[in-house]
Amino acid sequence: MRAPYASDPDRSRGREFPLEAALARGPRSAFQRDRDRIVHSIAFRRLRHKTQVFIAPDGDHYRVRLTHSLEVAQIGRVIARALGLDEDLTEALCLAHDIGHPPFGHAGEDALNAALERHGGFDHNAQALRTLMRIESPYCEHDGLNLSWEVLEGMAKHNGPVGMVNWALAELDAAYPLDLTTWPSLEAQVAALADDIAYDNHDIDDGLRAGFLQLDELLTLDFVNDHWRAIERKFPGAPIDRRLRELVRSQIGWMVNDLIAETGERVKGMGSADEVRGAGRATAAFSSELARQERTLKRFMYEKLYHHPQQLQTAERARAVTAELYAAYAQDPSLMADDWAGRLPPHEPQRSRHIADYIAGMTDRFAIAAHAAIYGRTPEGLRNV
Repeated sequence: MRAPYASDPDRSRGREFPLEAALARGPRSAFQRDRDRIVHSIAFRRLRHKTQVFIAPDGDHYRVRLTHSLEVAQIGRVIARALGLDEDLTEALCLAHDIGHPPFGHAGEDALNAALERHGGFDHNAQALRTLMRIESPYCEHDGLNLSWEVLEGMAKHNGPVGMVNWALAELDAAYPLDLTTWPSLEAQVAALADDIAYDNHDIDDGLRAGFLQLDELLTLDFVNDHWRAIERKFPGAPIDRRLRELVRSQIGWMVNDLIAETGERVKGMGSADEVRGAGRATAAFSSELARQERTLKRFMYEKLYHHPQQLQTAERARAVTAELYAAYAQDPSLMADDWAGRLPPHEPQRSRHIADYIAGMTDRFAIAAHAAIYGRTPEGLRNV
């Protein structure tokens, strides 16, 4: 049952390049086709070897961008179903949200942003759209995946209306306007919060596993402590590893239920997806109390995990590897793969942006191998777990 404020694939604003009905394969809605195009893309497959929290982790149990995206999609679908939203659009946005990340996560992004300082900079959110609309091009008829307007809008505005528009997003918006000053669909807002729910809790799991987080420190957060004590009362003899996984599940459920309840109140009286876009504020949201607690959790995670001294040391090495790759390709573009070198634009800023596109598509392990091939040594210190 689709709610009146949900996005309707039959009323989609269409695609940048009109899709003839004869080319549509199978009985799928527009948003189902979008989801499938994302899943079948090379860019999506590369997420399995891209950093989530830990760079190039040796352990098989740590999350990477691919597993994180799948977990976000699972959470997003649950919320979308409860609210009567289009599950396929929500899932497509969840699966694609990290597709613009370069190797080594934010460390690689910082290096590319610095390398492109004179050419507009680099932003992984805009790079995700650039990848989907221009770089990933498996079709004979057009560039890009030619996704529906609703998916592209949701990717562009997943954090809300866009004020400062960088060069990459500006180019794409000029070619196919995405109404950057309004709020996105409710499906896009849910996808963004599903991302928060997933990494807030799964990064705890990975941080504890790696020994970067300590349970005693985590329990100084009152709301985490409340969940933990309830688990201890319910499962007093259970092994610690099982109780820790129960903690993650408990907090995810708590956040999901709060989001559904708060959003359910905010959508009352809304009769269309356009009303959501014109609401002037976020429609999908946590309650004020949970939002406060979630901000507290994020501050804790930055202090104890993301800015852990060992994490910062590894990130600095990763930034150096990315910067050295860029410098090598800028000096000798023939070092890039033949198809990329052959398409190198002759003038700036397109030339430097093309090199950044090439590096941004790399996985962690490909970047490490490429650096070793160029400099004759394997970069050290890029694995901290």
